[in-house]
Amino acid sequence: MKPKTNIVMVNIIQQIKETFPFSMSEDELCVECVHGCPKKLLEYLHMQITEWEERLENGEIPSFQDIKNLSNSSKKIYKALEKNNLVSSHSSL
Repeated sequence: MKPKTNIVMVNIIQQIKETFPFSMSEDELCVECVHGCPKKLLEYLHMQITEWEERLENGEIPSFQDIKNLSNSSKKIYKALEKNNLVSSHSSL
């Protein structure tokens, strides 16, 4: 039996929270930025997961496209952070 999309979305959000350096200071994030602005990328991703947490709490069921969109965004942002040496290259995202 396949998991329900709301459970999958919760799992993706939890994985993002555990993997991304949301607690890094601006000084740490903005040292020698080469690929995108890490601070803005993390703010965008945080906004997305916060929005989805609220939507899930209100009973909204995400579509497969919603899951794909959040997953793709997080992968692209992770790659940009990786290029800026802010995360390791060994992630399961």
